[in-house]
Amino acid sequence: MDKTAGPAMSRRTMIALSTVATVLATRQSAQAATAPGAGPLTGWTARALASAIATRQVSAVEVMTAHLDRIAVVNPRVNAIVGMPARAQLLAQADAADRQVASGGPIGPLHGLPHAVKDLEAVAGLPWTLGSPIFAHQIAARDGIVAERLRRAGVVFIGKTNAPEFGLGSHTYNPVWGITRNPWNPALSAGGSSGGAAAALATHMVPLADGSDYGGSLRNPAGWNNLFGFRTSIGRVPSGDDDDWIPSPGVAGPMARNVGDLALMLSVMAGYDTRMPLSMQSDAKVLRAVDPAAMAGKRIAWSGDFGGKVPFDPGVLDTCRQALDRFSAMGAHVETAVPDFSVDDAWRAFVGLRQWHNGAGMLPLYTNPVTRALLKPEAIWEIEGGRTLSAYDVAALSAIQTGWSRAVAALFERYDYWIVPTAQVWPFPVEQHWPKVVGGQTMRSYHEWMKAVCLITLSGCPALAVPAGFGANGLPMGVQIIAPVHAEAACLAAAAAYEAAAGDILAKTPVV
Repeated sequence: MDKTAGPAMSRRTMIALSTVATVLATRQSAQAATAPGAGPLTGWTARALASAIATRQVSAVEVMTAHLDRIAVVNPRVNAIVGMPARAQLLAQADAADRQVASGGPIGPLHGLPHAVKDLEAVAGLPWTLGSPIFAHQIAARDGIVAERLRRAGVVFIGKTNAPEFGLGSHTYNPVWGITRNPWNPALSAGGSSGGAAAALATHMVPLADGSDYGGSLRNPAGWNNLFGFRTSIGRVPSGDDDDWIPSPGVAGPMARNVGDLALMLSVMAGYDTRMPLSMQSDAKVLRAVDPAAMAGKRIAWSGDFGGKVPFDPGVLDTCRQALDRFSAMGAHVETAVPDFSVDDAWRAFVGLRQWHNGAGMLPLYTNPVTRALLKPEAIWEIEGGRTLSAYDVAALSAIQTGWSRAVAALFERYDYWIVPTAQVWPFPVEQHWPKVVGGQTMRSYHEWMKAVCLITLSGCPALAVPAGFGANGLPMGVQIIAPVHAEAACLAAAAAYEAAAGDILAKTPVV
């Protein structure tokens, strides 16, 4: 399943789609959030597509056809979308979406948009493998909470996006679907665990993407694919779990090619759910109404390498500082600062709590000799580490997390935003499971090379990944815009301001 594929659509397809888009662009616009643009439909924003479908300027069938044609050409090169239904079935669903519009019945904010869901989330009738050979043939019987909300918003599910086994690791590969490759260089990793989502989005195979994030799974692939990815506060986006009262730091969130689309997607995913009692109320209209923040006078803390406690490969921090220069040019005051707390202790707490969270869920697979033989080493490492922890150990680690989060809260008493890189290394060869050495330091676990991102997870704060620029190697890197817990709107406002100042970065397109 590890495939790589072609540079662009056929000339005939490009001409046909361009003609359709040109004709549609001449029709009277219905004051959409973003006016439809010229060129292939796959290049339109999600807001423009949804508005054009709703006002019958373009049909859902046309939109579906354009994206399926794009997938047929590009997906074999990056292997991002998996488990797709037959083309005829998808076109029939798009036609049903058009008939719903024609009937004048109610439609959702994403009505008729083709969408692929990360393969860690259940979608009724589609494969739900979690990247594991144990579940290679599993078909979901019902929607998970995120998929349920997307369906209610009107999307047409076209398949799943690839993820590493059980979401473990920031490199997307598994024995079921194979490796997902980076659109900027197919020999390299697309990141993870939402790597399939990022690669599909960056290559315009889907207009929006969803993902999940524990140790950077939305932020790392966004940074490596020149995209926006949003790790939200715990409870902002409810998602199914086996424990309602001791929530995992793993959260669901959106990914998009622009901030407006990101906000639209978040407004659909967010909000209280009675099945998740710790989820929070969210006003969809507030989340969608993104006004760029006035950055003049804003105070920004830049942690860089966390005072030498987090190693980086050459060039990463230099590229990230380019984003800081843009904030400074907008009048923000940028200073180097780190939370007043031991980074080593915080990392130890992250490792232990993650083993406890992940190990508990996978333990039944470990205790069964048949399924244990099919688990990858990283899964076994998490489970066995979690088994060594007593309830008192977990309580002690939780106390460390509390100390770290309070130190972060104290940082926000002095600063409006906190900025940290989205990864410590550049995209690496797909054959490599994970970096063993970073900045000359040996990595002791499969996720230590993501420490700068995991430390943000431990704080509980929302973190919005934005493109920072490109290194001398031509590869993209990102930074996280971090705000206090529950301040998603502040993250979106800062990202919108940054987006307006980073048009040259966002205009760059991948080689695939």
